[in-house]
Amino acid sequence: MLVREKKVRPEPWSDFRKRARIGLAVPFYAIEWTWEWLAYALSRWAFLEVLEYASSLSVLVAVIFYYAESGDRKKQKHYQAWQVINTAQGKGGSGGRIEALQELNADHEPLVGVDASGAFLQGVRLHGANLLRCDLSSADLRMGDFSGANLENAELRSANFREANLQSAGLKEADLSEADLVGANLSQADLSGTNLENADLRNTNLSGVRYARAGSIKGANIYGVRNAPSGFVAWATSNGAISRESGE
Repeated sequence: MLVREKKVRPEPWSDFRKRARIGLAVPFYAIEWTWEWLAYALSRWAFLEVLEYASSLSVLVAVIFYYAESGDRKKQKHYQAWQVINTAQGKGGSGGRIEALQELNADHEPLVGVDASGAFLQGVRLHGANLLRCDLSSADLRMGDFSGANLENAELRSANFREANLQSAGLKEADLSEADLVGANLSQADLSGTNLENADLRNTNLSGVRYARAGSIKGANIYGVRNAPSGFVAWATSNGAISRESGE
């Protein structure tokens, strides 16, 4: 909507001057009268109307370009996130990788084969992430959210998943040997062919876990596992698992 509007023609000075009740106010009224005439003249200038239309049009063009370039901006954002992840590869600490991984996952970018081994990623939120064949070995993933994530064939050896949420995670053929899963939620997780050798599963929630054709569980500590499927404890024990309160 245009701001400029046609002004009513100001009254003559002889009539306008009568508004001044005292003589000292006349100069101020003269200034006001002058500005009213200037505003009236400008309101009738077509050039200013053209400028207003041009201003409105420029806003419209800017909006169109903004949305037209949104794809390029997203690509640039993803490129920068991957750069953060790859630059910090092999280094300890977070190095901005928590935010970068979460940002990529939020945009539904696959994280297939990502290497964050040894990284400090405590509390990372990667619900439903595609982490196929990723390397998170020796990473600190305590209290992280990997619910519904695809961790098939992932390298998770010695990773710290204490109190992490791995509900419905796909861990088929993943290597969780020597991983710390104390207090983790593995309910409904797929452990088909998963290597759990020497893993610490104390107080882990195993409700509805799928372990048919599971890999090695030799040396795994299953003390206090919760909601384990019928026959799981007997199967684990017969295949070399132990049950000790201490994690030593």
